[in-house]
Amino acid sequence: MGFVLLTACHRQTGTLLGKPPTGAQHTILAVRAGDTPHTVTLSGVLLEKCPVAGCWFYLQDATGTIKVDTKAAGFVVVNVPLQSKVTVSGKVVSEGDDISLEATGVRY
Repeated sequence: MGFVLLTACHRQTGTLLGKPPTGAQHTILAVRAGDTPHTVTLSGVLLEKCPVAGCWFYLQDATGTIKVDTKAAGFVVVNVPLQSKVTVSGKVVSEGDDISLEATGVRY
């Protein structure tokens, strides 16, 4: 019985969009340096989002800022308030010198 209570105490809370973010946390600096796997989990603050459809947002952590695209995952962040703490998982995408994240899931 004690085990069940202990497990329940560590349950993730918040609102989930897409698939639950999983895996070890990385920094935006590590992603930009190429020191991470192809799929990563990042945490930070939602700074700015697409004002029309909510199909992208900028995530900032203590090491930098990165654009996160949510279109391919099939969800939008229209209802996520600016300055919300979010955790996001996704695939690192390079377009020339620009690096972004194609989200698979967000928790806020």
